[in-house]
Amino acid sequence: MVQHDLPSAGRDRTGPVRTCVGCRQRTLAAELLRIVAREQGPDGFALVPDPGHRLSGRGAWLHPNPDCLGQAARRRAFGRALRVSGTLDTAALDQLVGSATERPRDVTVTGEHASPDGASQ
Repeated sequence: MVQHDLPSAGRDRTGPVRTCVGCRQRTLAAELLRIVAREQGPDGFALVPDPGHRLSGRGAWLHPNPDCLGQAARRRAFGRALRVSGTLDTAALDQLVGSATERPRDVTVTGEHASPDGASQ
């Protein structure tokens, strides 16, 4: 479902509104970076920036700044938003957005239906 801002006197632009997976603030989609997951091997995914908002697949939205990227990685928000499990390679995002702190490039995400030994059900 596409959500639009209500016209108001204080704003001069309206459009689709999305939530940043890092800071959880609602913002116009034009101000956020869309991210999609592309399969990379049998048990991993690469997070790919989609600045043109044109790639197919489920997308996650992020402010293009290192703080929001760091918060999203710490909270494991990409796996939940994109509905993927396994290893997420954030190298392309780190390169585009930059990283304020040193952190691992690969983030392991477990699915909601994963068993204790790590196998998905």
